[in-house]
Amino acid sequence: MYVGTLSFDLLLGDVRSLKEKRSLVRPIVAELHRKYAVSAAETGVQDLHRRAEIGVALVSGDVGHLTEVLDRCERMVAARPEVELLSVRRRMHTDDE
Repeated sequence: MYVGTLSFDLLLGDVRSLKEKRSLVRPIVAELHRKYAVSAAETGVQDLHRRAEIGVALVSGDVGHLTEVLDRCERMVAARPEVELLSVRRRMHTDDE
């Protein structure tokens, strides 16, 4: 069994309130979940208007499949015009650890 996680650090565009921030972050989280069947959530810096952290997790029996899905998730978030992807942190775990 393999577990892969991604943590996205995002800079949001012209956002002036937490409500505007949520209106940008929620669709990204929903699309990740819908398109790639991953667990996704806003996981940090929830009190800042222009920054967001989104976490993604996936469990798979095949490391190739896991890597492919996480790569797709990363490309999808990086391609979003309303956010700037500052950094991505990727971790892979096995049940041997």
